Amino acid sequence: MSEGINRKPDWLKVKLPGQGEYADVETILKDLNLHTVCRSAHCPNIADCWGRRTATIMILGDVCTRGCRFCAVTTGNPGGYLDETEPQRVAEAVERMKLRYVVLTSVDRDDLADGGAEHFARTIRKIKEQDANVMVEPLIPDFFGERKNLKKIVDSKPDVIAHNLETVERLTRHVRDHRMSYAGSLDVLRILKELDAPGLTKSGIMVGLGETDDEVYEVMADMRVYAVDILTIGQYLQPTRRHLGVDRFVHPDQFSEYEQKAKDMGFLSASCAPLVRSSYHAADVVNILRRRDK
Repeated sequence: MSEGINRKPDWLKVKLPGQGEYADVETILKDLNLHTVCRSAHCPNIADCWGRRTATIMILGDVCTRGCRFCAVTTGNPGGYLDETEPQRVAEAVERMKLRYVVLTSVDRDDLADGGAEHFARTIRKIKEQDANVMVEPLIPDFFGERKNLKKIVDSKPDVIAHNLETVERLTRHVRDHRMSYAGSLDVLRILKELDAPGLTKSGIMVGLGETDDEVYEVMADMRVYAVDILTIGQYLQPTRRHLGVDRFVHPDQFSEYEQKAKDMGFLSASCAPLVRSSYHAADVVNILRRRDK
């Protein structure tokens, strides 16, 4: 496996954990025994987000049945186990953290008949039942690409639904688990839009895995075929030496070009920068879009 480039450029420096309200967020999540993608995926923005009392809560446990070569989340077989108390604990965490916008994500659960779609939907409903004004953005797996599973998510009335393509078409089999195809993810985005025509859909990719800029633009064009509204592009960072190495560190100026190209293509919003992740400052983007609609 490629070691990649080890020395990070200056523009990828981040804050150390422990600043702002980091400790309080950490305590709440620990008290309620909840997982976050922030920790599980070694996100570089953890200090910034937790310091602003935001976190991306990861449901359906912390063991993923798939093994993408970029992801630090533990791979294994949960054997069908499902914690039925988790949706309520998530809703309680949202209340205690005083969140007005929540990003939920999950591991893949191929050991469950619906991939965990109903559990995901229950969690969204619990949050909304507790406070109807809280906005929820689920960042979902493919749920086998089955329309009936995706409909469960749409019917739970989230405010945005995200599903990431992760990389360009040529690199998909190299980067993602073999059960996740590029065409399959595009189909998920198509179905979501068909099921909820007025709703916002969102997708993102990482760069620095061996793609070309032209291939990045091709992904963006493919997303627009299915009317994806919000785009995120960020720099891939190798979480451990066991994972894919970094092929290149994309300069901030190139990210600015991605963002301008996305706007020209008709995306309602595009966040493209080295430290951008799908859930990073997600609330800011959606609040801006809602103000535009008024």
